[in-house]
Amino acid sequence: MPNLGYLVLENGQILPGYSFGYEKDIYGEVVFNTGMVGYPESLTDPSYYGQILVATYPTIGNYGVADFPPQNLSDSTFESDKIQIRALIVSTYYESKTHYNARQTLSSWLKKEKIPALYDIDTRSLTITLRQKGVMKGIITFKKPRKKAGFIFKDINKTNILPQVSIKSPKIYKKGNFKILLIDCGVKLNQIRLLLKQDTTIIRVPWDLNPWGQTSKSLIPVDFHAIIISNGPGDPKMAGETIETIKEAIKRHIPILGICLGNQILSLSAGADTYKLKYGHRSQNQPVIDHLTNRCYITTQNHGFAVDS
Repeated sequence: MPNLGYLVLENGQILPGYSFGYEKDIYGEVVFNTGMVGYPESLTDPSYYGQILVATYPTIGNYGVADFPPQNLSDSTFESDKIQIRALIVSTYYESKTHYNARQTLSSWLKKEKIPALYDIDTRSLTITLRQKGVMKGIITFKKPRKKAGFIFKDINKTNILPQVSIKSPKIYKKGNFKILLIDCGVKLNQIRLLLKQDTTIIRVPWDLNPWGQTSKSLIPVDFHAIIISNGPGDPKMAGETIETIKEAIKRHIPILGICLGNQILSLSAGADTYKLKYGHRSQNQPVIDHLTNRCYITTQNHGFAVDS
């Protein structure tokens, strides 16, 4: 029989479940994802850094996990080269690797990457709690807690976590003539894969690089035509260096695209404000309507903050 583990919420709830990952005590922000498939993509998405992820889909693990870490950018569906979540909570874990690409089970992958995971938790009830009260701080422990007292709940949004998910030095993906400076605040690799299908060269740089600065850290190997600010975790107001870079880019009339956290950073740079959402948007199936064309798009979303309209 698997060992028992416990999810302790800051509101006092203690939820027991069975372990199918690595067994260590951790803290994080408890959030939910409504996606029906794509757990390898979600677990490796840097926007989940520091979070305890609750899967609302009832069975997880059904098709196993491919080779990890990815051998190259083009043939991988992983969004980074490591698992970014702090822990995983599911209703039913299914031990399988039936997909033709699968080389290991989800459980073996989690244990290898030292990520705790619990199953047999009522994720419907837990999701309703998060929908009513909002995302909350939580702890996973493998020692039976008698009560909430004695646990220290830490807010991951009180510090800048971009250094934990950003590339450390510039990297160039050479493909085409149009050069894009990609500011990596925790970029999902699929964004790079999609951009490289166009006539582009991607210059991927750390979150705090200033291309017009005077230090060696500011030097980038080639000029660029436009800027993309990637997705990423945490509070956009913590990204002070990135905000200053984008303010300068706006003054220089450089085309800029912000994705998710990048959109929030771009908005702050332009003088807008951001705020924390009660429970965020996290899934691969969020419908968005374009009011100009009345067309509906099914989008992947993962953010806990938004721009104040």
